[in-house]
Amino acid sequence: MKKRLFTPGPTPIPESVLLKMAEPIIHHRNPEFREVAARVNKNLQYLFQTEQPVLTLTSSGTGGVESTFVSLFSPGDTIISCNGGKFGERWVNMPRIFGITVVELSVPWGSVPTEEQLLPLLKKYPETKAVYLTHSETSTGAATDIKTLAQVIRRNSNALVCVDGITAIGAHEFRFDEWGIDVCVTGSQKGLMIPPGLAFVALSQRAIAALEHSAIPKFYFDLRKALKSYKEDDTPWTPAISLIIGVDDALQKIREEGIENIWKRHERLAASVRAGVQAAGLKLFSNFPSYAVTPVWLPENIQWKKFNSLLKGKYGITVAGGQGAFKEKIFRISHLGYYDELDMVTVISALELTLNECGFSLTLGAGVAAVLHSLQSK
Repeated sequence: MKKRLFTPGPTPIPESVLLKMAEPIIHHRNPEFREVAARVNKNLQYLFQTEQPVLTLTSSGTGGVESTFVSLFSPGDTIISCNGGKFGERWVNMPRIFGITVVELSVPWGSVPTEEQLLPLLKKYPETKAVYLTHSETSTGAATDIKTLAQVIRRNSNALVCVDGITAIGAHEFRFDEWGIDVCVTGSQKGLMIPPGLAFVALSQRAIAALEHSAIPKFYFDLRKALKSYKEDDTPWTPAISLIIGVDDALQKIREEGIENIWKRHERLAASVRAGVQAAGLKLFSNFPSYAVTPVWLPENIQWKKFNSLLKGKYGITVAGGQGAFKEKIFRISHLGYYDELDMVTVISALELTLNECGFSLTLGAGVAAVLHSLQSK
């Protein structure tokens, strides 16, 4: 059986990337590695659409976000953090551990924060040092309008605009410089198409200036040290060498396809999956669908364990389950990273077969036909 991964991290890895990572390892304190690092640094700027530094950390995406909390702020500083899912919730709870005062903007799972909700908080808390936004909430498949909210923040405060782009970068349009973003974090196992283990942190000049005023204790996640090494195409600590060699190849593939073409591909694939699941008789979870992942309500008469066991055990398809209060109530289909049109046909066909075997009433082939029609119309 061929196994196929449709989870929003880790995502599938191109064969050429796997082969590069399998080559004999090199040492990280020599010109050979610095040549790779220089190319990665330049191509990360292209990915984020920025002329600003994009730092590479050996950590998960969560580690990348933690590095921004400990490097940008001091105990007692106030931030606004938007919470619409499992990861937005994390960006509310984590900074409190470091003594940061968090004003929580909470929205129901499947929804996103709006200008009308954010603006009163900016006016009520003029001392706000930053606003944290999640571009694509992995747990709910909801996409926030970062461009608009960044404009609202910039017009009405001096707060830094900080973005969790962990499942958005490489899937959604994102223009760091043009939109006035100050901080953005992503992870390697998402749109960058390599295994987990790297985080990437883009910093504006305003964010770089804020690094000098932070009083929170830090060592490994000190972005000042990372920035100093970055200027010499180096890292302050031993990096994940093989992963950086892998992301070098993946970033070159992204350049070859073109970032705008990649954004359009993700939009097209996402639309086809949504069309397919709805034609099969299922309901979508999010009201603001992401181009990275599509969460779907599991029919009430179907148990998650049976559904997942059949889908994975018989058809080799791995999807992600629900999180938090929606565990075993929804499942999530990824179309983030190394996917093409026929992958969407495959996952919907397996989904239809599994639903049929679970006793769900549907017309076999209706979902697949909808995927094909959607792809053809794009």
